Amino acid sequence: MSTYDKLPFVLRTIRADPDVLQRMKDDQVVDLIRVTDAEISKLQALQLRAIADLSVRRRRAPGAASEVALTLSITEHRAGAIVSAANALIARLPRMLNLMDDGRLDLYRAMKVTDATAWLSRDHVRLVDAMLEDRVTGRNATQVRRAAAYAAAKADPEGAAQRTERSFVERRLALHHQDTGVTSLSINNAPTEKATAAYARIDRAARALKTPEESRTLDQLRADVAMDLLLSGTGGPSERTEVFLHVDLATYLGANDFPAILAGRGPIAASVARRIISGSDTTLRRVLTDPRTGQVIELSPTRYPLDPAHDEFIRVRDRECRQPGCTRPAQNCAIEATRAQGEAEQAADQPVTYCSRHRRLKSQPGWDYEVTPDGTVNVATPAGQTHSTTPPSMQAGRRRANRSRKKPRQ
Repeated sequence: MSTYDKLPFVLRTIRADPDVLQRMKDDQVVDLIRVTDAEISKLQALQLRAIADLSVRRRRAPGAASEVALTLSITEHRAGAIVSAANALIARLPRMLNLMDDGRLDLYRAMKVTDATAWLSRDHVRLVDAMLEDRVTGRNATQVRRAAAYAAAKADPEGAAQRTERSFVERRLALHHQDTGVTSLSINNAPTEKATAAYARIDRAARALKTPEESRTLDQLRADVAMDLLLSGTGGPSERTEVFLHVDLATYLGANDFPAILAGRGPIAASVARRIISGSDTTLRRVLTDPRTGQVIELSPTRYPLDPAHDEFIRVRDRECRQPGCTRPAQNCAIEATRAQGEAEQAADQPVTYCSRHRRLKSQPGWDYEVTPDGTVNVATPAGQTHSTTPPSMQAGRRRANRSRKKPRQ
């Protein structure tokens, strides 16, 4: 019996007695790590085939990625990348998929190949597929990416040059919020020479500040110098930006340190919230919530009329796009009427916030959206899966998780 065949037995044994691992020799533990990784790769290959089949059934519509995202509880960005990888491996890179079938290439490394070859023609990608068959096994993700990029450029050098030009056209500024109250800011696809020159300027300024009395590290100084240049330089006039920060009164007054919620970003520390609130340009508005559920029931009319159907009230109430799993801030969403649960003549459509992507998805065939009397949005997918999301609670610990279930379609 091979090691692969023993895996179910090993799993049952370790679950029953976790100390089994401690009694194993080093080479046995390492072998177990290797074998389980191979089996995971095989299962990933099977999953990719199922995802590619679903994509074909949905006529490769963008909604397929949304369906996968809801099924696997992952972001739509991640789901879209997996759907693209599945289609590419099935139709364009069969040798890479075979390596996954054999347990010699996992999904993470396979996606390095699909990303690096996405721009190639079918003929060129088949050449790269054959070139890489013996070059990716046993290599880490960085090595696989470099090997795939080299093979792609070698197969189509003219296309590689054009791709560089297209990447430059797609340059952008990216903002990525993290879970610790800090944020990453980056410029993607900048010209190499300009990015290098900018880094050199920042580095020189940071090193000039690194005196014996300076406690900040060089990395910290570089980050501070770059931010200071952006905020006080001549890059453009400053302007106000509106964000929704939800913080309860006790936290605001310092009576507790419950996390606050920044729409589109998630929880932030109470100290960070109080720092934001203390800003000179900060405007506060009173929001009344239901003491039982923590959901918004009234918004202070300081700047807007108090109207339950008013756009501002709806955005404060919903906080983010109401598609399950979407975290697009409500102030960047549109408000669209959604069918209320019940008979049409008895229930009026309810206004709900959706980002542009999910407004389009809402009108696609096979997708069905409804709002229940308590504000829950039920989203039914073409496969008959129903995913639900409730209006977020303003009170700590009250926000209910998205729910998924399979419900027979009517």
